[in-house]
Amino acid sequence: MELRSLIFPLFFSFLFSISAAQITPGSSLSASNPNQTWLSPNTTFFVGFVQVDSGYVAAINYFGGVPIWTAGGPSVSVDFDGAFHFRSNGTLQLVNGSGAVVWDSNTSHLGVTSASLDDSGNLVLRNRSGFSVWSSFQNPTDTIVPGQNFTVKQVLKSGIYSFQLRNYGNLTLRWNDSIDYWNQGLNSSVGSNLSSPVLGLQPIGILSISDLTLTSAYIVAYSNDYAEGADILRFLKLDSDGNLRIYSSALGSGITTMRWAALADQCQVFGYCGNLGICSYNDSGSNPICGCPSENFEPVDVNDSRKGCKRKVEIENCPGSATMLEMDHAKFLTYQPEISSQVFFVGISACRLNCLVGSSCAASTSLSDGTGLCYLKTSDFVSGYQNPSLPSTSYVKVCGPVKPNPTPNLQIDGNSKSRLRVWLLVVVVVVTLVGLVAIESGMWWWCSRNSPKFGSLSAQYALLEYASGAPVQLSYNDLNRATKGFKEKLGAGGFGAVYKGILANTTVVAVKRLEGIEQGEKQFRMEVATISSTHHLNLVRLIGFCSEGRHRLLVYEFMKNGSLDNFLFTPAEQSGKLLSWEQRFNIALGTARGITYLHEECRDCIVHCDIKPENILLDENYNSKVSDFGLAKLINPKDHRYRTLRSVRGTRGYLAPEWLANLPITSKSDVYSYGMVLLELVSGRRNFEVFEETNRKKFSVWAYEEFEKGNVNAIVDKKLDDQDVDMEQATRAIQVSFWCIQEQPSHRPMMGKVVQMLEGITEIKKPPAPKATTEGLAFGTSINMSSNGSTFSTFAASASAPAPSSFSSYQTTGVSPLPLGRNMEGASSSPLGSDLN
Repeated sequence: MELRSLIFPLFFSFLFSISAAQITPGSSLSASNPNQTWLSPNTTFFVGFVQVDSGYVAAINYFGGVPIWTAGGPSVSVDFDGAFHFRSNGTLQLVNGSGAVVWDSNTSHLGVTSASLDDSGNLVLRNRSGFSVWSSFQNPTDTIVPGQNFTVKQVLKSGIYSFQLRNYGNLTLRWNDSIDYWNQGLNSSVGSNLSSPVLGLQPIGILSISDLTLTSAYIVAYSNDYAEGADILRFLKLDSDGNLRIYSSALGSGITTMRWAALADQCQVFGYCGNLGICSYNDSGSNPICGCPSENFEPVDVNDSRKGCKRKVEIENCPGSATMLEMDHAKFLTYQPEISSQVFFVGISACRLNCLVGSSCAASTSLSDGTGLCYLKTSDFVSGYQNPSLPSTSYVKVCGPVKPNPTPNLQIDGNSKSRLRVWLLVVVVVVTLVGLVAIESGMWWWCSRNSPKFGSLSAQYALLEYASGAPVQLSYNDLNRATKGFKEKLGAGGFGAVYKGILANTTVVAVKRLEGIEQGEKQFRMEVATISSTHHLNLVRLIGFCSEGRHRLLVYEFMKNGSLDNFLFTPAEQSGKLLSWEQRFNIALGTARGITYLHEECRDCIVHCDIKPENILLDENYNSKVSDFGLAKLINPKDHRYRTLRSVRGTRGYLAPEWLANLPITSKSDVYSYGMVLLELVSGRRNFEVFEETNRKKFSVWAYEEFEKGNVNAIVDKKLDDQDVDMEQATRAIQVSFWCIQEQPSHRPMMGKVVQMLEGITEIKKPPAPKATTEGLAFGTSINMSSNGSTFSTFAASASAPAPSSFSSYQTTGVSPLPLGRNMEGASSSPLGSDLN
């Protein structure tokens, strides 16, 4: 706050001190004379011609030749004999060598008597009274510079792409004035209805939105050279590739360096590779490349792959029947308004078939992330993206037979000689590979015959080839490079530390370095394959892994907003983060659905063993995703046949009573932990902390007493006092939490029933009071906590573990011991009736 309050007064005082150089009516600039310019008083900016591929553009330039505004836009150019005039009638004109007017400021009727270029790079036309009637800042083309106010009525354009500021504060990138493919909104901490928002870029590299209703500017982004260096111009530009970026340029260098981009993955820009073009990355992963889906297509322009592809035979001209070309790990970008009418919940086969039989459907995408979503593309424009990390399969309608590309991203230019060279190259490569494989196979056979140990190791490495749904294998060097030597630490838990990384294909990931993994290569790969085959909208997706020597690492999708605890337990005035009630309830529902999938719906049911706010991550839209599931089985203690208080793994405040009583661990243990999290979502405070307000009682016990009195408002987070809270939802969530934290596992509902109760589908009966005695057991000195004081590694008991002596008291519930993280729970009785389970 203090930084912002200091910046703005200094910034505006800077503006008022700007001077300007006068340009007399009748002045002209010639494209044939690049040394002829109109300079600002400090010579930092000048108006002059810049040569481009298509000719010459009249531009306002930062010293060194960096354009920040162009007459008519960056695509408007003239020939060598063109000129830029400030006419005596008060209008600016760009004319070609033939005398044809290419662009006009249309100010001849506004009484303009003078023009000037000021020290901020603003070209201004003024009337006799000295008032500005037109300026380049008010009529931007593709760039915003410091001191320039960008309002809701203005647009940046670059080719078919545009950028706007909406009246509610959102920033939008749009393709062809029809598809919004990027929408950056204000976060939940901004609780204000904006009246007249203004976007500005500060000289030090802060992009922010200001408004009369805001006490301070809302920061959208920082350039990565924020506040560094002197005599550096930072500017925001909409590039011709459809991405919005912040650049830096040192005075006089003429060199620009990208410092921030709206879309980190360029292939997510709609239409980047044109109609029916497929965007992907090569092995270097530095720049995206464009290709065609298969040999059933050809480039529209062999010299420009970004112009897209076309079918060699159109569907309506197909002599036979149409068929569907299958593309693994590919998706067709779908944004509003397309997404509203062409989304279905069907399987992969139905997604393919629905498009094949639909006359208006050109392509379809089936997501394999557990949502069952199918997108049908019925528009005239289809934009594709292919990446090994994408959990999706796409189909394109073609005239059969299907002719796949010989190699990924191979483009055929139609020239017979080039095609012959390509095929010769392919033959040479194939023959070489066959020879190498033959030599390697011979050496492998010889080594295997003479070394039993070597043969055993080969079997372990071959396992991955047969594992269903295995993730991408990455080397330790790749991950070391992606994380810049494990530099940026996101957090640490019982399984190890997590670091931020960027893969070669520019995908941002979270890399977990596992600790305490004692399993062999074969077992580790089998468990990783199981985790990676578990897909759901509310589960963090495993992208890849590394198993190299002693190194065991897992690569997950990156969650922009981090973990839930940062929002619930950090004061909003410190973090600027406050979740609304609607967001909290959606997080509760999403988390419950993710755990339900683990317990009841996935192929190999998994008990998490460590449900807590730190393991609930939030994406850029504050959707919740459960992390660290399936990791319990990776921990392999030397003797896990008996669980004692010293071997309890979990997290303080979320452990079910059975963990401490040497009783079997089942999916109901996760239900208990979820109940604790749900109560914290409502209250905004840790259950295991005591407060004077609660008379030093355990919060869940105090909360139940207040619930009994009908005082639900006392339980709800005080930080939500000035917001609308759906008290019916809050009451429902509190009741569900009390059912989940019952001491007896058989009294707790299953997670599927929890979802139904939260959604209001199932009636909720009054829950019994939670047992206060659990507090003493759960937090006694006999628990062996890890060094971080709050977080434990998790593991589950072996299937072969003999039942502890106290197990007899639970045998009547039908609960069986849990085999290493898998849910083997049978039927159980409940005071709510059989429908609860």
